[in-house]
Amino acid sequence: MTIMIPAWVDGTLTPVEKLEAHLKGLRHKAVSVFVLDGDAVLMQQRAMCKYHTPGLWTNTCCTHPEWDETPLDCAVRRLNEEIGVTGVQPEHRHHLEYRADVGGGLTEHEVVDVYVAQADADLSVTCNLDEVMAVEWVRFADLKRQVDETPERFTPWLRIYLRDHGQTIFGDLALASAS
Repeated sequence: MTIMIPAWVDGTLTPVEKLEAHLKGLRHKAVSVFVLDGDAVLMQQRAMCKYHTPGLWTNTCCTHPEWDETPLDCAVRRLNEEIGVTGVQPEHRHHLEYRADVGGGLTEHEVVDVYVAQADADLSVTCNLDEVMAVEWVRFADLKRQVDETPERFTPWLRIYLRDHGQTIFGDLALASAS
């Protein structure tokens, strides 16, 4: 199945095949979601069958919106598709852009809408094994420490979010972990 994502080609937003966007490092739209329970973040470990960054830990879910899909609708859809989560209300936290080598000659050059949703640790989660091999609640301060100590276990975009945008995304959690 060919997946088309919104990418900029010669300055114009155009539907582009997802793998082509990553091979060429084209700037494209994306959505990332963090589900929180107090100071804990629901993390996912990417499935081994993913064509880039397999087996790495990352935010609760992330994806590319469909052509006519709003970022919020995309966030809600992917929470359900990746980890079976419904009934949470993602709140827009940040709009950012980054570029990162994700290995295998692939580049993520994303314009990302980042969302945060509140939930309880007993949230029902059902991993789509084509997308996610595991999930785990991690205290924010522990996540920061783990990323600092073993960055190779985490996706490049998660490292960028925490390093460059932590306070904007996580607010008081980021401030508390910095002290």
